[in-house]
Amino acid sequence: MPKTIHVLAFADVQLLDVTGPLQVFASANDIARQQGLPAPYAPSVIASGGGAVTSSAGLALLTEPLPEQGSDTLIIAGGWGVYAAAQDSPLVNWVRNHAAQCRRVSSVCTGAFLLAASGWLDGRRVVTHWSRCEQLAQKHPRLQVEPNPIFINDGPVWTSAGVTAGIDLALAMVEADLGRNMALAVARQLVVFLKRPGGQSQFSVTLSLQNEGNRFDELHAWISENLTKDLGIPTLAQQAGMSERSFIRHYRADTGQTPARAIEQIRVETARRLLGDTGLPIKRIALQCGFGSEETLRRSFQRAMDVTPQAYRERFAAADPVTS
Repeated sequence: MPKTIHVLAFADVQLLDVTGPLQVFASANDIARQQGLPAPYAPSVIASGGGAVTSSAGLALLTEPLPEQGSDTLIIAGGWGVYAAAQDSPLVNWVRNHAAQCRRVSSVCTGAFLLAASGWLDGRRVVTHWSRCEQLAQKHPRLQVEPNPIFINDGPVWTSAGVTAGIDLALAMVEADLGRNMALAVARQLVVFLKRPGGQSQFSVTLSLQNEGNRFDELHAWISENLTKDLGIPTLAQQAGMSERSFIRHYRADTGQTPARAIEQIRVETARRLLGDTGLPIKRIALQCGFGSEETLRRSFQRAMDVTPQAYRERFAAADPVTS
């Protein structure tokens, strides 16, 4: 029998959170039929009451009512409407009870907020869209929120990062169900990575230091313009108009990290921009960003982005990069 895949939608759901995973399972069915095999999956979209549900993109999805019987796989989509959905007690209760009847349960992007409201993420390693990781951790302190992975599989519970990461999640499920060859065939048909190199940090704004009202915003802007200068504590404290001791104490309290770590983030962020927008040699980028050597840049970039500078450039370089 084909495995039932139910994707839960709601008003203002993110369209790709629904259609991305659905297409992965549909493509697996297509490939199986081409090989003379029965379709391995029975995917469908479900919602409270069934009927038409309008996505945040304005496109309506025709859904089936919430099933009474368990699914093989329950996937909870995300989107702006998830916050209202997480306040819908009957829906949250249905998720809680239905998930207990499923072989595996998962969320895409901010769908983690609805799954967390049901209690199914308590004590588990989870991920959501990079811009909502801190919010998820604060709202649900029992979760172990990790901001960088594209997806996480913790026992029968799977969670994924933002939007297109739902495709990565579904591909991993296909690989777990049907083997690497089928997953690779689906990835090739969809023209996507079977296993995407790097983490979601490479798609987010890694320079998250400049928050509204932060007393060090001007200092961060100055650092960005003076990456090749001496950026030791005495220089930074003088620039901030503080004593060295006061600067270190207040900086860590305001930003949650050391000045050295923040400078490394700013340098990596600048290098990331230059790698994508220009054709400058990597050695020159390293010097321009204050790393001192190409090897230092490579180590810092790999640590922050989970991918090498060269690999990042190959994937994200502009079509007509600036060369000077």
